[in-house]
Amino acid sequence: MAYRSLEECLLDLEKNGQLVRVNEEVDPMLQMAAIHLRVFENQGPAILFENVKNSSYRAASNIFGTLERSKFIFRENLERIEQLIELKKNPIKAFKHPIKNIGVGLAALKALPLKNPLKNPVLHSKINVNDLPLIQHWPMDGGAFVTLPQVYTEDIEHPGIMNANLGMYRIQLSGNEYIPNKEIGLHYQLHRGIGVHQTKANKKGLPLKVSVFIGGPPSHTVAAVMPLPEGISEMTFAGVLGGRRFRYKYVNGFCISSDADFVITGEVYPGENKPEGPFGDHLGYYSLQHSFPLMKVHSVYAKKNAIWPFTVVGRPPQEDTSFGQLIHAITGNAIQQEIPGLKEVHAVDAAGVHPLLLAIGSERYTPYMPVKQPAEILTIANHIFGTGQLSLAKFLFITADDHNLLRTSDIEKFLSYILERIHVERDIHFYTNTTIDTLDYSGESLNSGSKVVFAAYGNPIRKLASVLHDRMNHLKGIDQCKVVFPGVVAMQRNAFVDYQHANQEMNEIREQLSGLYSERNISEGILLDEIVLIVICDDASFVAKNISNFLWVSFTRCNPSHDMYGIDSFTENKHWGCKGPLIIDARIKSHHAPAVEKDPATEKSIEHIFNKGGSLYGKLK
Repeated sequence: MAYRSLEECLLDLEKNGQLVRVNEEVDPMLQMAAIHLRVFENQGPAILFENVKNSSYRAASNIFGTLERSKFIFRENLERIEQLIELKKNPIKAFKHPIKNIGVGLAALKALPLKNPLKNPVLHSKINVNDLPLIQHWPMDGGAFVTLPQVYTEDIEHPGIMNANLGMYRIQLSGNEYIPNKEIGLHYQLHRGIGVHQTKANKKGLPLKVSVFIGGPPSHTVAAVMPLPEGISEMTFAGVLGGRRFRYKYVNGFCISSDADFVITGEVYPGENKPEGPFGDHLGYYSLQHSFPLMKVHSVYAKKNAIWPFTVVGRPPQEDTSFGQLIHAITGNAIQQEIPGLKEVHAVDAAGVHPLLLAIGSERYTPYMPVKQPAEILTIANHIFGTGQLSLAKFLFITADDHNLLRTSDIEKFLSYILERIHVERDIHFYTNTTIDTLDYSGESLNSGSKVVFAAYGNPIRKLASVLHDRMNHLKGIDQCKVVFPGVVAMQRNAFVDYQHANQEMNEIREQLSGLYSERNISEGILLDEIVLIVICDDASFVAKNISNFLWVSFTRCNPSHDMYGIDSFTENKHWGCKGPLIIDARIKSHHAPAVEKDPATEKSIEHIFNKGGSLYGKLK
């Protein structure tokens, strides 16, 4: 559908049984987010909040809550997008099949943004920031945030919409030290498109003009999160995906999205920052308060009957999971095309997306190697760590499958495949003192941490244990020991104190397990070399309950260089390895950010909306 507005999309969803209106008054302080979370967790419909406390505007959430709903919204144009991407990879197809691909050319006409349209609905009203639905999502959040913004900036050296950047960077509207209605906070990393634009403006001593679009046709929201190649405008993509040209005009020097529901304009001056956060983020923890760019508000616009779209992020899966699935459906194997030899790569949602990658590559060097061992996949691993958003990863498990039977989407089977083959003395490769995701607090300072590659290839070298050695349940200092899945064990220990104590504790564990590892007495139970990975944690039952818990705890609470150990470990020619199992200390550290948790009082306060007589009664599975 070529939706002209967000409301057109919502009405279409409602007509097709995919949207529910909440008529009760809802409080933007925690209640709206709590309702959204409960609906999302039950794979419920999109929600239109008709009565938002302290605001005259409606709000909508869970619009992209399932991949099926996202595909429904873009049902008429997804095929065109896929064809365009395919033609970009193989343009000769357009000449071989001109009739078949004529629709692609017609769709491409929608790509050109339309300047100065006759109608600009968003300019209907000029309002204040405090008139907006100021939604606070989690109890410890620093204030209200925009969670589905489209942040528009231009290159000061090459102005104009075709060189502009449209990105989704979170916006803090209230709280902290911000002057109400006059200042808001921007959270982004300097290597992102907006950061490049800010750096150029700073060098000239000029403020960066920023426009924040909220709402509008849903294609605009998706365009803001799409990892488009350098030089391709998000606004052109929005036009093709939505089947409608991106409409815009300039007002007082600021670009205005004509079809947006709201637009906030302002300027970021060189060197002017204020504390932003905390904010319950997509890794499942709060990102803490840090100094980020300050935006001085110039104007706030709203269309008549505007609707405020929002989402809630937290421990995955959340609605942004569906965004990732949609992006994958649209882009297909674009990353594989960019990295030679790469067959698959999977950013694991349960581990917060960025911390953990699983990949399958090629091993075409094998005929020249005396034995089957990682070679080409190490080259691919380096390429992965240097590519776009993949560069934020901390853990990369990579292998090659000669028979093309393995899939990264089957996480347990994939990890088992690696663990059966990995030579722990040879196949672990660290990158220390490097950058990691700003939202990842496993390192000891912001943006700073380490990475590790587990590269395994060849024939299986071990059978993985699915039960424990008898004496592993009686180790000194270990409160509980559980098998997570074959080859992986969770061990519960006392709370983390500091790294000096942690090293002493790991030495104690290593001494006990090292002796056990050397016994080779099958009559006593499973050999320790059939256990490849031990996760030291605060709650072994929680980690072993399901693979999602294991992935979340193990890979979000570990800084590889500091928190990985090994039985009979050694360093040889600058290479670290071990002879027995790997140990990951995934206990919560003092420098970690707290996990997001629901507020019991808020949960109780929304029950009436789900009970008999409430708007959402009987609407969930």
